[in-house]
Amino acid sequence: MTNIAIFDPFSGIAGDMTLGALLDLGLDPEWLKALPATLKLDGVSVRLERVKRGEIAGWKVDFDIPPQPHGRHLKHIKAIVDASPAPALVKERAMLVFEAVTTVEASIHGTTLEKVHLHEVGAVDAILDVVGSVWGLHLLGVEKVYNTTIAMGDGFIDAAHGRLAVPAPATLRLLEGLAVRPGPENSGELTTPTGAALLRVLSSGAPPAEYRPRKSGYGAGTKDFQGRANALRITLAEVQGVAAAHETLHLLAADLDDLSGEYVAAAADALRTAGALDVTILQTLMKKGRPGVRLEVLCTPSDSSRLEDLLLRESTTIGVRRSEVQRRALDRRIGTVEVFGQVITTKTVSLPGGGERIKPEFDDVARVVAATGRTAAEVLAEVVRRSEVIVSD
Repeated sequence: MTNIAIFDPFSGIAGDMTLGALLDLGLDPEWLKALPATLKLDGVSVRLERVKRGEIAGWKVDFDIPPQPHGRHLKHIKAIVDASPAPALVKERAMLVFEAVTTVEASIHGTTLEKVHLHEVGAVDAILDVVGSVWGLHLLGVEKVYNTTIAMGDGFIDAAHGRLAVPAPATLRLLEGLAVRPGPENSGELTTPTGAALLRVLSSGAPPAEYRPRKSGYGAGTKDFQGRANALRITLAEVQGVAAAHETLHLLAADLDDLSGEYVAAAADALRTAGALDVTILQTLMKKGRPGVRLEVLCTPSDSSRLEDLLLRESTTIGVRRSEVQRRALDRRIGTVEVFGQVITTKTVSLPGGGERIKPEFDDVARVVAATGRTAAEVLAEVVRRSEVIVSD
């Protein structure tokens, strides 16, 4: 069985709403109260309150934050995330959320990732929202995230760049490829850039056709509408591995014969950083017998337009082919094992017909090799042995 979370943003989604729903699902309130100190964000306190939105009870999360810099660049946020004790997978996914927002902002304002000055998303509350949401899902044992149709709201908002129609440009760009609907009428902004980025990075799309609900929770929004609940519902559920193993993805491909090798590699790195599931560089033969390379990018449907734009910008191609592919992914779980006095992150997959295969993160293996003088083969063998002991215990 695979543990999944289904986000139901019938009244939009924001970072604080996500945290509230996770608390309602059993996330430890004391852990969340300690999160600012864990991230070394001095002077920040956390207020948790049980409230009602349209007669539905849920948690409302607020951060009391002392005066801060106007904004932060991506490198400043990365330094905060990297210095935290969060698991490696949590750090990676949290940074993908911030990188998604930064990429969108760079595209909208015609600048580079390095020059983007994040305003709301770079603020302390958004750092806590993103890291807290990703880490909270991890602590609750969620292996895969899905979402239903997202309510965007309507009307206008006043932002750092002036008065903007809802959804704001960055929010709308982040929602590309996801199922959305406008309104309800007179609701204002319901989905924030932070909420949209969380779904863009974490969600695999529409929920499976069949699943077994285990628990549901509600996170309250700030607005309290008359007669309807302004809340985010998240449902924890279980799904059979086969049902969760097949997913529809997009494959982007471009052939290049006029870009030197180092710039092909740089384009591939930029695509991976921006959220591609995989990037492959293949040798090919082009017109008139010219040697070339093919860049293939595997991504979620919601990311395909954004990554297509990035591929066109980062390479010399003048055309990108897009196709729909089906991927079967084995059920997997992330764990840790201690070998030779060092902790290594592992990924264990369930094999068809029974049995499992374990793989340690190679960066961790290399770290243990450097620290102990053991060979990589010895470290791998010890990981497998220790994992078998843990399973038998």
